[in-house]
Amino acid sequence: MTAPTDRLFDLLPVIYRLRDAERAEGDGPGPLQSLLRVIGEQVDVVEDDITRLYDNWFIETCEDWVVPYIAELIGYRPVSAAGRTGDPRDVEGARRNRRLVPRREVAGTLGFRRRKGTLALLELLGADVAGWPARAAELYRNLLVTQPINHLHPRRGRTVDLRHGEALDLIDGPFDRQAHTVDVRRPTSMRTRGRHNIPSVALFVWRLRPYSVTRTPAYCDEDEGQHCYTFSVLGNDGPLFTRPVPERDPWTIAREANVPAPIRRRGLEAERPDYRSWYGPGRSFQIWLGRSEQPVPPDQIVVADLTDWHYRPLAGTLAVDPVRGRIAFPPRHAPREGVRVSYHYGFSDDLGGGEYPRPIRQPPQARIYRVGEGETYLRIRDALEQWEHDRGGAAAPHAVIEIGDSGVYVEQLTLDLHEGEQLQIRAADRRRPVLRLLDWQTGAPDALSVRGAAGSRFTLDGLLVTGRGIEVQGEVTCLSLRHSTLVPGWGIGCDCEPRRPAEPSLTLTDFRGSVTIERSILGSIQVNANEVTTDPVSVTLADSILDATSAEREAIGAPGCLVAPVVLTIRRTTVFGEIQVHAIQLGENTIFDGVLTVARRQLGCLRFCYVPPHSRTPRRYHCQPRQAEAAAEEALRDEAARAEPPAVPDPGDIERARELERERVRPRFNSVRYGAPTYAQLADWCPPEILRGADDESEMGAFHDLFQPQREASLRARLEEFTPAGSDAGVIHAT
Repeated sequence: MTAPTDRLFDLLPVIYRLRDAERAEGDGPGPLQSLLRVIGEQVDVVEDDITRLYDNWFIETCEDWVVPYIAELIGYRPVSAAGRTGDPRDVEGARRNRRLVPRREVAGTLGFRRRKGTLALLELLGADVAGWPARAAELYRNLLVTQPINHLHPRRGRTVDLRHGEALDLIDGPFDRQAHTVDVRRPTSMRTRGRHNIPSVALFVWRLRPYSVTRTPAYCDEDEGQHCYTFSVLGNDGPLFTRPVPERDPWTIAREANVPAPIRRRGLEAERPDYRSWYGPGRSFQIWLGRSEQPVPPDQIVVADLTDWHYRPLAGTLAVDPVRGRIAFPPRHAPREGVRVSYHYGFSDDLGGGEYPRPIRQPPQARIYRVGEGETYLRIRDALEQWEHDRGGAAAPHAVIEIGDSGVYVEQLTLDLHEGEQLQIRAADRRRPVLRLLDWQTGAPDALSVRGAAGSRFTLDGLLVTGRGIEVQGEVTCLSLRHSTLVPGWGIGCDCEPRRPAEPSLTLTDFRGSVTIERSILGSIQVNANEVTTDPVSVTLADSILDATSAEREAIGAPGCLVAPVVLTIRRTTVFGEIQVHAIQLGENTIFDGVLTVARRQLGCLRFCYVPPHSRTPRRYHCQPRQAEAAAEEALRDEAARAEPPAVPDPGDIERARELERERVRPRFNSVRYGAPTYAQLADWCPPEILRGADDESEMGAFHDLFQPQREASLRARLEEFTPAGSDAGVIHAT
């Protein structure tokens, strides 16, 4: 076939092509052919640009930088309270613009204006403006009112029926149908928000996303009995989340099956015997016994409260508790070949190991060894042995071991890398395999051990590691963790409490290279090195959660030393625990929940971070709570200066004001335990200095790139624009 670069040359008469071939040197092209190839490349550039220009006429196909221009043409106005748009040529600016000027909202602007004042429009605004599934509710319908005799509403304003458990289960939620007394507070109040009043309209939004886990082994809780299982392979309790079913008509009001909400026991029980909204292939959850391809029939499932494992299902059935994520079988009929499950759990963002799309990066010319059911190798160890055989004792091609399922791999791995070798163990796209490390040896550690010569590189991408940590030693040039989870505390109990809270997830022993951690969750990092004879280790964290399981434990440290020989670069990260390092090159948009100790204060800086009091750091810029303390002190001095006669504030008053600001400006989380759906999520009552404390007015910490403050500000502004006249529409976080 003719190469595309020769299409201009092929248009010439044959006589010219023959004469040009006679002037060619060897097998290469002739001078005329070479010239036309260069011209052809520029023609391709022009044609591609013309094609892009045509695509940029339409909001569905245009490039990201064109969206604000199309928005301006139709009169779309960005919300000033959400902040200014960024530079579209910059990566961060383009990401920010996608939140401030959403493509879906621009595409639907004209339709929104036509349907202004309708209730279903508010739900579309939640999805298109903020990207959150939503449900709109007119709260006046739930007001406790005196019924007129000539126009009765039997289903409105009734007193609570204590026998109706389904209705009681929905009280104060998005689907509440009970009568309430009048609440005179407005739903848009910035202090305490009210709900039930005549002009009140609520838009309930779900910020947590449902993440799938496909055909993975369930965890057998042997302490309770061989018939007791949890959906989570880690053994912790966790609610099952709904995989939303699209609404048949976008102009109808959402129901429970249409939003990513935790599944209720009574809601699931109400759909017996087929559970059509939640159970089955492609739905919220499904159960298989052993390796059978036939799932458990829905008519064999009983919904029960398994809080204390007291419920005993009858023979031929099994009990499911969606609130705790538990499964119980009849004690005498426990499955012999285990249980496999597919389900959805809730979390804030694409972080850690999970079945979400992620970019795949690998070394050039790498050899790929595929592991999993139906693949070439069944175990990771088998693929490693084949790689060792291929290299025959010499330097082998770079290797990628790709795991193609979401199974659990219980293996003992010790990796030895030769000089210049690169090894990557990764999950296939939209898969979340679990590597479970057990206590194999009595007199030696059982961590995933990696030893390497100079120039070697090791990457872990998309895995969840539990049971033990990872130990890296030697002259490995680069260690990379991407989209992975090293369970803090090595494991968690049913209440999400860590099993071994003092144990590190990553241990660096005589390590000479650099560490890069991206969009991952891990426990503490321990560095064992001679800081006198070796240079500090370079550690870079970005968009991650570093969890030492307590603010008083070391998140980064060295045993027996005041500080670890580490030069740290940390961006958009949430840290639970103390940081003790040699130096910080840069700290940006990060929450340090424990005391920060830096030996070399002259190097680097911290900007737009939360740094606890009594920390020793390099220079700070716009960091909390120091900035809030300075503002409080300045306010006292200004007040004293305006007095008659002018005075100087009392030092005791200044210290009390600073102490109050230190207590007020403190991060508050919905949960600090890994395994909870709201893990590391900032609470609604967190101070605005943290919620909008980043350099681009987004929140500090690991979920910075969600741009939730900007999304909520945009949504509130659009609600004011499209809400029916005389109504007050407020945004309420359902999750």
